[in-house]
Amino acid sequence: MQRRPRRNRKSEAVRHMVEETSLSVKDLIFPLFLIDGNQKKVEVKSMPGIYRFSIDLMLREIESCLKLGIRAFDVFPAYPEELKDPLATESYNPETFYLKALREIKKQFPEVCLMSDVAMDPYSSDGHDGIVKDGKILNDETLEVLGRMSLAQADAGVDIIGPSDMMDGRVGFIRDLLDDHGFIDTSIMSYTAKYASAFYGPFRDALDSAPKFGDKKTYQMDYSNSKEALIEADLDVEEGADFLMVKPALSYLDIIKLLNDNYPVPIAAYNVSGEYSMVKASAANGWIDSERAMLEILTSIKRAGAKVILTYFAKEYAELIK
Repeated sequence: MQRRPRRNRKSEAVRHMVEETSLSVKDLIFPLFLIDGNQKKVEVKSMPGIYRFSIDLMLREIESCLKLGIRAFDVFPAYPEELKDPLATESYNPETFYLKALREIKKQFPEVCLMSDVAMDPYSSDGHDGIVKDGKILNDETLEVLGRMSLAQADAGVDIIGPSDMMDGRVGFIRDLLDDHGFIDTSIMSYTAKYASAFYGPFRDALDSAPKFGDKKTYQMDYSNSKEALIEADLDVEEGADFLMVKPALSYLDIIKLLNDNYPVPIAAYNVSGEYSMVKASAANGWIDSERAMLEILTSIKRAGAKVILTYFAKEYAELIK
């Protein structure tokens, strides 16, 4: 008998019936960029179709996304230089526009899953994810700032805290602090395997958060390494992480699979700004079909084992399938 695998590809109906990976809008978290003020909507030049919103217009954007079935949002703040300092003190100021915006989102849309980012770089005059002293990033001293930041965000109503800083021990430090202050239901989605990548450039444009000197290779992971991700994952699970994230996604599909194969907690992947912008730039030049590329990329991330995908394609995908 000759096997003919093409029989299971002969029509769209058959292909859909036997497909092994299904992508849903329920799998997606939509990252949003927040700026201070009112009636502001500014396109990120390096990310066509992605905008920085003031809170009034961000509420409208969230409402439109909810109608498309998107239920989860990760809000990143863009701070002006005059509000930044070496210790990122604005990050836990209860009157800062970011925390006020988070409260308003949960007030207007209590049904959404609201995620936040925990790292110093948006608020730091140095542009690094930790406290800088004599050109070095201080690990344990940074944990104190991250802890205060996490408490402030949890108090504002955030459902999932996202430590993206890659400091050693931060998941356990934050988990203990949240529990001690009564935030036992606040989840932690740890940026477990966050690599020192070239694909973050447009994101840093959106937040004006590029490091003022050097790079982030002493705390973000070396892209040559995979076993190191298992060390980070072991620690994060032990310290109380509810999700493990891999960032970026496309160059690290093997890492997504590695973590999914070895840990019982849900694996998330961040389809980052550079991955998004490459598709948009290529499509603008007529080199690829943007919609087909988007579907292929998101499905590949899901196929690799990600249960949750943070992606700037979220709204576009939701509109396409509606």
